[in-house]
Amino acid sequence: MIEVKALTKSFDGRTVLHGVDATFYSGKTNLIIGQSGSGKTVLMKSLVGLLRPEKGEILFDGRNLLCMKDSEIKELRKEIGMLFQGSALFDSETVLGNVMFPLMMFTSQSRAEMRERAMFCLERVGLKGAESKYPAEISGGMQKRVAIARAIALNPRYLFCDEPNSGLDPKTSILIDELLSDITHEYGITTVINTHDMNSVLGIGENIIFINKGHREWVGDMSQIYNTANDALNDFVFATRLFQQVRRYVAKHGTIENDAK
Repeated sequence: MIEVKALTKSFDGRTVLHGVDATFYSGKTNLIIGQSGSGKTVLMKSLVGLLRPEKGEILFDGRNLLCMKDSEIKELRKEIGMLFQGSALFDSETVLGNVMFPLMMFTSQSRAEMRERAMFCLERVGLKGAESKYPAEISGGMQKRVAIARAIALNPRYLFCDEPNSGLDPKTSILIDELLSDITHEYGITTVINTHDMNSVLGIGENIIFINKGHREWVGDMSQIYNTANDALNDFVFATRLFQQVRRYVAKHGTIENDAK
């Protein structure tokens, strides 16, 4: 579990996070949502230690990240998996080499042990047989699954995902959502997903935190999000949902104008 208490972060005198409180639960898919510029990315970067807030606490199962020494932060990062928006695979490495990379960086395992673990992770994400391919030889959805395999290679307690469905078609996005949800429940991981994809919110949102203008304005789950009285959340949810429905309609039927003719 990760607990955030009264987190405040500013840039050049402008406050971006205003005393944010949030709890991210183990074994659940925890989603951070909000409009562009709302502060959700700053919150995510603060959680993984890329930004240092001026005030507050970030507790990883009771351990305050903001009070840790560099050596303690290094140890904590061995417990963290990261899934980046663009997958961030090494083009010059095979699929297997990409998944083995964190094992080579953070463990003293033999190469045979690292290969065995990497192959297990690839099989877990449905990529058995693709280990000798290079990123350029596989689809965007497969690249994302390689990135997930790499993120879980160290058997992390915490998994952070930044816009995991960015650039993917709806069918592949659902596959990635289901995979992240399955892995979270199977291994009891504290999974934190930064997203604007309402399909993800309504499909796997077990604990949803809505950030608006740097404030935590709403917390709930996918079954509660349509019944909220929060005007800002309603504007975000229904505007985003409508946009996605129009996008899917156009993808299926062509432009609206052409379809009307």
